[in-house]
Amino acid sequence: MKEFRVALLQLLPTATAEGNLEKGKEACRRAAQAGADLALFPEMWSNGYRVENPEQLAAEAIRADGEFVTAFSDLARELSMAIGITFLEEYEPAPRNALRVFDRTGKLVLSYAKCHTCAFDRERFLTPGNAFPTAALDTGHGEVQIGAMICYDREFPESARLLMLGGAEILLVPNACPMEINRISQLRARAYENMVGIATVNYPHGQPDCNGHSTAFDGIAYREGDPASRDTLVLEAGEAEGVYLASFPLAELREYRAQEVHGNAWRRPALYAPLLSTEKHPPFLRDTQ
Repeated sequence: MKEFRVALLQLLPTATAEGNLEKGKEACRRAAQAGADLALFPEMWSNGYRVENPEQLAAEAIRADGEFVTAFSDLARELSMAIGITFLEEYEPAPRNALRVFDRTGKLVLSYAKCHTCAFDRERFLTPGNAFPTAALDTGHGEVQIGAMICYDREFPESARLLMLGGAEILLVPNACPMEINRISQLRARAYENMVGIATVNYPHGQPDCNGHSTAFDGIAYREGDPASRDTLVLEAGEAEGVYLASFPLAELREYRAQEVHGNAWRRPALYAPLLSTEKHPPFLRDTQ
C-alpha cells in the first residue's frame, strides 16, 4: 500500500441532527469522488459539538446503533470508502463523545470514546472513555493500522504513545477548538515522536470557538537525500468550510519506522513507573479534583 488518503470534512453544522446527516452524506460523496480512502468528521458531528448541560446532552444523545450512525455504515458500503463518524452517544450514566469508523464494506472496525474529557468545563457532564483501541482498516488496496484521539486527548503525550504501542500508523483526530500555533505544534510533536501520521479535522470559522486549520502530518522527519530534517506537515487548511484531501505516504512511513530511532525502538519502560501514579502535587492541584 503506497499511500493512504484521508478527507478532512471541515464543515459547519446545521441546527439539527437530520440536517447534519444530510450535509455529512453529501460531504462524504465529495470525498469519495476526490479519491479518499476514509472521510473523517469533526468532533461530535451529530449535534455540532453542542455541550450545555446534562438535560440538553441527554436530549440530543443518540444510540450508537441508531439511524444516524448506521446511515454512515450504509453510505460507506455504497461509496466503497471508510467513514469516521462522530456523535454524542447515548450512554449511562451520561452520554459520551464518540467516534465510529466503518470500513469500505460498512463493517464497524473501530469504536472510540473521548478519554480526556474537559472535566474543568462543561464536558464534566460526559462519561469519559477508558481505552485507546487500534484496528486494521482494509482499504481495498492494502491495510492500514488506525487509532483515534479526540481534541483534548491531544494535550497528553500518553494518548498518542499508547496508540503507537498498539500498532497504529495513522491517528484520526476529530476536533472542535481554535487551532493555533501551540495546539498545531502538539500534533506535530505527537507525529514526530511516535513516527505516526496524524489527520486532524476541525470545524471551520463560523462555528463558535473554532477556526478551521485542519491539518495532516506524515510523521517522517528525515528523508534520505534531504540535507536536513523536514516539516512533517503535509496539509493545513485555511479557515473556510471545505473537504480537504490529505495523502499519507504509507509505504515510505513504514520504511522510515523500521529504521529510525523514535517510537518504541529505544524506550526504557522500566524507568516509567511514576507515570502510573495517581498522586497530584502543586502546582497541579485544582478545585474540581
